[in-house]
Amino acid sequence: MSRYRGPRLRITRRLGPLPGLTRKDARRAYPPGQHGQNRKKRSEYAIRLEEKQKLRMNYGVTEKQMLRYVRKARRATGSTGLVLLQLLEMRLDNTVFRLAMAPTIPGARQLVNHGHVTVNGRTVDIASYQCRPGDVIGVRNREASRKLVEANLQYPGLANTPNHLEFDKPNLTGKVTGIVEREWVALQVNELLIVEYYSRQA
Repeated sequence: MSRYRGPRLRITRRLGPLPGLTRKDARRAYPPGQHGQNRKKRSEYAIRLEEKQKLRMNYGVTEKQMLRYVRKARRATGSTGLVLLQLLEMRLDNTVFRLAMAPTIPGARQLVNHGHVTVNGRTVDIASYQCRPGDVIGVRNREASRKLVEANLQYPGLANTPNHLEFDKPNLTGKVTGIVEREWVALQVNELLIVEYYSRQA
């Protein structure tokens, strides 16, 4: 299945607030569709599926990529759910978003794909690039790139920069100082249910 490119508010109405997907708030508090206002009791599978979809839609990854991240998290030491969240949070597109260089994660992905972002002085156009402690995220030395990021900085997607990142606004450079901690993950999600969802297929 390819990446979702449909209406984003439809997704936030169904799954709840997704800070990485859109900054807009849905006007209607109930899910979309004919039966949105009178939903029946959900099964355990439906609850797990919804949590997985929250994670997938927020970070803009395909099902195939999610499965790959889950398998990678399983092989790592520590809590599988926490490692999964850390892998997604340390993606380059999400790091650019958390540095307020883009208003949303899709916006950050476009910024990266179009070659406006550098990592350690080299242009990187792969949104899934895994940032590591010590990496310096910058803006390409072009007027168009700097103008884009400066415009985005006036309307940041999230107010606070997490403690594993440092941002030098005058120079438009950010530094990864460590691995993200659980309390700094902006998305409200139960990662244990996601691990349970994938336990049968990963």
